[in-house]
Amino acid sequence: MPRILGVDIPANKKLVFALRYIYGIGPTRAQAIVAKAGFDADRRAGDLSEEELNQLATIVAEKQYIVEGDLRREVTANLKRLSAIRSWRGIRHQRGLPVRGQRTKTNARTRKGAVKPIRK
Repeated sequence: MPRILGVDIPANKKLVFALRYIYGIGPTRAQAIVAKAGFDADRRAGDLSEEELNQLATIVAEKQYIVEGDLRREVTANLKRLSAIRSWRGIRHQRGLPVRGQRTKTNARTRKGAVKPIRK
């Protein structure tokens, strides 16, 4: 299994899909990275040599993409900031409720969790 930026990417997947296993790299960025490196889009991640993996890592670093641990820290810091200033979004995050104005009378089960039975 090849490693890029400390993340194991699956060897049997095409390179564009394998790069998405890195937190902060989605479909568009993955395609841009592969195009910049000059690799074939149909190539498998397991077929890359060590220097080609290093080339991909340097492309991510030189483009100054924030990925993995740094991005996770930044997202967490943003949520803590919203909670600290007691904004609407911060309070909704704290309570585990939908943040973007969705209804909660019905639905919202993903955020609220399983239905809790009412005891009599």
